[in-house]
Amino acid sequence: MKYSLILDVSVRVLYPSIIVLSLYFLFAGHNQPGGGFVGGLTAAGAISLRYVNGGVDAVRRSFRLEPWTILGSGLALSVGTAIFPMLLGGAILEHGTLKMHPPLLGEVKATSALPFDLGVYAIVIGLVLMIFEAFGDDLDAELDMIEAPTVPATSVREEYRPLTQHSPASAWHDHGDDDPVRNLDDRDLDDPHHGGTDS
Repeated sequence: MKYSLILDVSVRVLYPSIIVLSLYFLFAGHNQPGGGFVGGLTAAGAISLRYVNGGVDAVRRSFRLEPWTILGSGLALSVGTAIFPMLLGGAILEHGTLKMHPPLLGEVKATSALPFDLGVYAIVIGLVLMIFEAFGDDLDAELDMIEAPTVPATSVREEYRPLTQHSPASAWHDHGDDDPVRNLDDRDLDDPHHGGTDS
């Protein structure tokens, strides 16, 4: 992947800022607009910037856990938070409020919706990481197989020439004499009524 100094510096500055913003959306969601899903999407934007800058390897270095572990943990946390009130005789997704008065912070209010939002946040991040994990290596491999043409291309087929150690694209598609596309008469393309019935 081609290195860009401007992109690299921009991502280094923006990535932590966007992550902090996503955490703000996460924790402010039960009182103000935001929540786990919006926070997860914001974090996904930061992960996408990291992918554009350094590829799938940079994304893997950002998160030590496997993507499916993050997604599964978030799903378990959300489901557990949803059914826990039923074990106490309440309704599903019923939430409670806890007010604390720590020193220097004043009143701090937390609800049981916060762990549910944490689970949704982890689900969104895990899903995005799985997408980059699935398609990141394929993109890098395809880019490595393409070489820039040394002379101007004369046709669409010659626009992207494979590397010499790979088989040419024509070897994959064996067009014989019975190929209807190659044997198509040029008059069939010019005359829209050719081969049809006259009214």
